[in-house]
Amino acid sequence: MVDSTPDISPDPDHDAFERAAEWLTAPSALLHLSLEEARVVVGYMSPRFIAADTTFIKEGDAHDDGFMALVLDGEVIVEGITVSRTEPVTITVLGPGSLVGEVGLVDREPRSASCTTCTDSLFAILTREALAGLIAEQPSLGAKLLLAIAARLAERLRDNARKLRLYAKLAKAMQQELDRMARSSFQ
Repeated sequence: MVDSTPDISPDPDHDAFERAAEWLTAPSALLHLSLEEARVVVGYMSPRFIAADTTFIKEGDAHDDGFMALVLDGEVIVEGITVSRTEPVTITVLGPGSLVGEVGLVDREPRSASCTTCTDSLFAILTREALAGLIAEQPSLGAKLLLAIAARLAERLRDNARKLRLYAKLAKAMQQELDRMARSSFQ
């Protein structure tokens, strides 16, 4: 879907380049980069316009080239089918400054969710190939980026573990109530 040729101009006046760098340095960003470091990372990214209602990451797809997308403008719905096994379940809706596809950037496994644009959207794309170039040419910055991605994935894993504990408690409480109701109906 995307090529690895960085084509966001390193010119600091370029709007997409600056917006991407600013999002990467925001307090809520995945990365805690200086503006200069963010500009270097963005230099390895490619801008991509994606029209509304376009699924650009498909759950289960193992054939993409591995990329991560920073939302510059627009909104993205992240959905998963494996949760319900029948109909897609909305996991989250993401807007400007959000990252999607980090897992696909670092592994070669099938995508774990689908991402569909809600609106016409602009992204800064970092491919696996471009990441390899960043690591080769700027090893300390590449390491910082990978550590930040690992921290984000660890945060997501902890959040999922908390949710599973909550669901397990809920399932146990429901089972206890069903057992209580079954006992009282036989008496």
